[in-house]
Amino acid sequence: MNRNQYDSDITTWSPQGRIFQIEYAMNAVTQGSAAIGLRSKNHVVLASLKRSASELASHQKKIFCIDDHMGIAIAGLAADARVLSKYMRTECLQHKYIYDTPMQASRLVNQVADKAQIKTQRMGRRPYGVGLLVASYDRTGAHLFEVNPSGNFSEYHAMAIGARAQSAKTYLEKKYAEFGDASLEDLVKHALFALRETTGQRSEGLTAANTTVSVVGADQKFVIYEDETVQPFLDTLDTED
Repeated sequence: MNRNQYDSDITTWSPQGRIFQIEYAMNAVTQGSAAIGLRSKNHVVLASLKRSASELASHQKKIFCIDDHMGIAIAGLAADARVLSKYMRTECLQHKYIYDTPMQASRLVNQVADKAQIKTQRMGRRPYGVGLLVASYDRTGAHLFEVNPSGNFSEYHAMAIGARAQSAKTYLEKKYAEFGDASLEDLVKHALFALRETTGQRSEGLTAANTTVSVVGADQKFVIYEDETVQPFLDTLDTED
């Protein structure tokens, strides 16, 4: 293979027009534990699968609160995600201090994507090895964005990133027409059903220890459910089965 001739620096293009370091960063996202996002007219739900390094270690956080109206789910390198979440929190605080109003998700996502894109064109840097699902409810309504290491971003009705994400996407594509008018309870169920598809197990795939759910909406500040607080949502899956 001649790939190593062209992947030593982020500014080096291969003859086929590829930048391998960006592709490696995208692979880091696909190897991270799965994260699911979906939205209705009034709510956005995030769900993620947590991993632990061993039975002696705690599970790693995969969902972060950015502001009262916004949060993110991650897949990839958690250390890079902490850097980006800190940046996003700072931008929200500054916007609220200057304008006395919450920052719109579309504006912040655009800034984060610009920050990621700069890492793909300057020598001596590397791309962020993390993908983000950004959930927000602001004055323009409910929003779900995906940001990837290349600096691209898109808005979605529903999206899945991370390991075995295609299984979750298949479920979401079949059901997304129901999401617009769905109640919050139904939206959470769909998120957990999609997340369960990524485990490859019909039973014991999702537990209170490895599952996190978050909700934000018109009448709901961003809140994270994990450990014992997420168990009632998991119990609903058993009744549905």
